[in-house]
Amino acid sequence: MCTAPQNIYVPKGGIDTAEGHLTFDQVAAGIGEGVQKLLGDPARAVEILGAVVNDGVMQRLEAARKLGPIALDTQSIAHPTFPQARIRTPLLVKLGAADREKYLSEWFGPIAFVIATESTAESLAIVADAVKSHGALTLSVYSRNQDVIDRAIDVAEDSGVALSFKLTGGVFVNQSAAFSDFHGTGANPAANASLTDSAFVASRFRVVQHRAHV
Repeated sequence: MCTAPQNIYVPKGGIDTAEGHLTFDQVAAGIGEGVQKLLGDPARAVEILGAVVNDGVMQRLEAARKLGPIALDTQSIAHPTFPQARIRTPLLVKLGAADREKYLSEWFGPIAFVIATESTAESLAIVADAVKSHGALTLSVYSRNQDVIDRAIDVAEDSGVALSFKLTGGVFVNQSAAFSDFHGTGANPAANASLTDSAFVASRFRVVQHRAHV
């Protein structure tokens, strides 16, 4: 199962887990349940989510709801301290690999797509093309298959995107990354600069990392 910002690619035949085989729909439902569990306490959820920045985000949320079957619908949450703040939980929509014009467009906001592909190989092929054509800050891969892991490393290095394997905790982003990790690689359209890199020595070189729990 490969994920990129807003996009989660899952083989349409499902995946094998330690608890047995899960269908595509079960995987999508499980992701939705995980989000609901994380945001189950409204007082905690408002601090995790933050407020919607403008009307454009609200319009995109409503437009995205019409793109395909909804695995997890977006909901409003009232902020106990700032009652007029607009806070919305994430929307999760199911799509197919052929719906490229939908899921490869910019959907800034609490919107994500679970995309059914023919296989993990197709998932990685879509990721490679998407990163080269549109760009990405990060790529995450969840697999126990070493061949898949090795292929994902090749894809990330070739397309120029930072890669993480099976992360289950926090991920360094934005300013925090400048002191501990690279944020963006400078090697793809959505990450054409990095907060910390060696460009001051030789700008023709870029660093692409992959990391996993030890």
